[in-house]
Amino acid sequence: MGLFLYLLFMIVVGAFIGGMTNSLAIKMLFRPYRPIYIAGKRLPFTPGLIPKRREELAEQLGRMVVEHLLTADGLRRKINDQSFVQDMTNYVQEEVEKWLQSDRTVKQWLEQFGVCHPEQIAETWIEAKYKTLMSQYERRSLDEIIPSELLQKVDRAIPSIVDRLLLRLRTYVESEQGERQIEHMINEFLQSRGMLGNMLQMFLGNVSLVEKIRPEIMKFLQSDGAKQLLVQLFNNEWEKVKGMRIHEVEQIIDQEKVVAWVKRITASIVQEPLQKPLGALVAPYVRDSLPTFVRFLLQFASERIEQWMKRLHLQDIVREEVASFSVERLEEMILTISRREFKMITYLGALLGGIIGLVQGCITFFIQL
Repeated sequence: MGLFLYLLFMIVVGAFIGGMTNSLAIKMLFRPYRPIYIAGKRLPFTPGLIPKRREELAEQLGRMVVEHLLTADGLRRKINDQSFVQDMTNYVQEEVEKWLQSDRTVKQWLEQFGVCHPEQIAETWIEAKYKTLMSQYERRSLDEIIPSELLQKVDRAIPSIVDRLLLRLRTYVESEQGERQIEHMINEFLQSRGMLGNMLQMFLGNVSLVEKIRPEIMKFLQSDGAKQLLVQLFNNEWEKVKGMRIHEVEQIIDQEKVVAWVKRITASIVQEPLQKPLGALVAPYVRDSLPTFVRFLLQFASERIEQWMKRLHLQDIVREEVASFSVERLEEMILTISRREFKMITYLGALLGGIIGLVQGCITFFIQL
């Protein structure tokens, strides 16, 4: 009975010492939180291991996260995973659908982003753009600016324009209005000639000059010579127009009138879509192209993930966050993860201590025999 109590005592003492030793060692990882000084000298093992080496721990954690946990390859695999792509597509479609169903107009959306009076902004931009273009091209001629294809089209169109003009003139001369106009012109001509006009009227008697002159006008308008003459005149004038400098054209048209006209056109074009809901304008284009757009963005992100991670400096972010933790919070985080393991270490110390106490008791008992 004495031997049993003796061995039990040794086991209990050994288990107590082993358990307490491991428990104390675990606590010394964190505590004391701050160094303790006696007579101006810091006590050994103060502060605890983790508070003492917190900066190094923060540095190692930052490196571990970047090099082993949150790696570019891991993120790229996740981004390219089909289930993730589908989830992101569904999420974006839901969010965009809410946005498309909004009744807010384009103008209201622009005002939300700080763009007030978009019509005035468009007009100001048009005026500034006009002045910039004029400063660049004012010394250049029209044929230097207008595309050669358009110039050639105008050159080829001149004969057909002349044909239409001659046709309109013949039609007008043959009409009653044309006849009255010719008669009026003849009467004005004769009256302006005074006595000569009166003599001509007396000489012709009742003969109508209109009936004499109008057929001759028709013959002239139907002749090839008239067409060639007009084509030549048009070509000459067109060559003069093509050779005009931009600043000369601007002087003829008047800059202020051009700018005002462009502003009115711009305002009329911009005003209508500004008053419509943005969703109604872009919905036909967004819904069908949204999955392709999401895949493009994910592919774009996948190809540049390494550059973004370098620019984000994730290692520094983790290091700064861990370094900013209080020791109490750091202890709580580690214990939250490893509390069971620390308890098992304590129990294992008690078990080993008990076994050592049993062995010591047996050895002591046999030595005393």
